Amino acid sequence: MRDLGELVEVDEPVWPLLQQDFANSATLLRVLPASPAGRSCLLQLQVSVRSPLGAMILHTEGLILDGGWLRVYGGSNLAKVNGFPDEVDPTWQPPRGLIVAHDAVGGVFALNGYDPASIGRPGVQGQMIYFAPDTLEWEPMEIGGYGAWLQWLLSGALDEFYEGLRWRNWKAEALALQPTQGIAVYPFLWSEEAHVDLDATTRSAVPLSELLGLHADFCEKMGMTAPGFLGSVS
Repeated sequence: MRDLGELVEVDEPVWPLLQQDFANSATLLRVLPASPAGRSCLLQLQVSVRSPLGAMILHTEGLILDGGWLRVYGGSNLAKVNGFPDEVDPTWQPPRGLIVAHDAVGGVFALNGYDPASIGRPGVQGQMIYFAPDTLEWEPMEIGGYGAWLQWLLSGALDEFYEGLRWRNWKAEALALQPTQGIAVYPFLWSEEAHVDLDATTRSAVPLSELLGLHADFCEKMGMTAPGFLGSVS
């Protein structure tokens, strides 16, 4: 197991480049300040700050994009969402990959771990995948790994990605959310009725944990593949 110095004191740390990318982002962006807990998170995952994931963990608590529609986790927030042990444990790894972001409608972005097919997830090790609230399935993202995904987020691609999942007043409703809330949409986003007129749906702010649990429950009731761990938000 590498010590903290090996993970932090590296040649060509990526953080200065990320800072430039954030400043030039085509997507509305807020960077959450770092906390000391980021160091334990680095130790637990054994990633260095030469990688975008390591830089995000050490230097931020995460990102808020599009006014609260998307929350990317860093530092202690990443540890909480993924259920890291209280003390660094060399034997522990995220069992189903790493949950790295949630969106306001209960979509989940994850970084695949080892052998995703063995737990019913698409893609290959190190690839980004998305649990979609309109299909209730994990979908592989064709953009590669975490670093490429971050660049994709900053490129302004979210408008196209969420086409059909955002209604007319989504910005105001996302801005009004608390950090642990999501937006419940009825009829449900996976139903045909919702997409007849998305603006006419009924929407309310609910705990994000409740929304994620609802998605898992519907998968079970409809005989679909269980999504597995979708992150712990409290």
